[in-house]
Amino acid sequence: MYAVVGCSECSALWVLEGRPETTQCPRCGTRRNFELRRKFAETEEADAAREIRAKMLAERQDLGEAFDGLDSYAEMETRIEEAVIDDETYLESNGVDSDATAAAGRRAGEGTGGSTSRRDTVIEAVERLDSPDEDDIVEYTTERGVPEGYARRALQSLVRSGEVSETGGCYRRL
Repeated sequence: MYAVVGCSECSALWVLEGRPETTQCPRCGTRRNFELRRKFAETEEADAAREIRAKMLAERQDLGEAFDGLDSYAEMETRIEEAVIDDETYLESNGVDSDATAAAGRRAGEGTGGSTSRRDTVIEAVERLDSPDEDDIVEYTTERGVPEGYARRALQSLVRSGEVSETGGCYRRL
């Protein structure tokens, strides 16, 4: 069951599913018992409740006649699905190889989950490489998309903060 309810404080209208004990107005935040809310309509279908709310909002703005000329939500959704091109077609029409793009997306999601920050990549280099010097760390990080300048600055910052130590040009994690 879906209900179109209104707020007595700010006159907002919204659709609720079921019969919650209390409801909170999405506009002003006023919380009331569901039974105390004014129910303008109750339907079994969510689309029907949304259409009733939309009609009420249009009538508030004296646009009821214009609203009457619109199709139902279900009809508009069907037309949108038919009118929209898929990602592959869009990419191909702009000269982008969709297979290569999909492969790059898969690669980006593999391994560390694609969420390793540049700073974490510098730390990872210090931990994984055997007695790395600054050039080894920079090489490791640039292969993973970290700019060289950033890698060098991050390494110096990690040494200053005490997370990494440098002895004789070799770095290690503390």
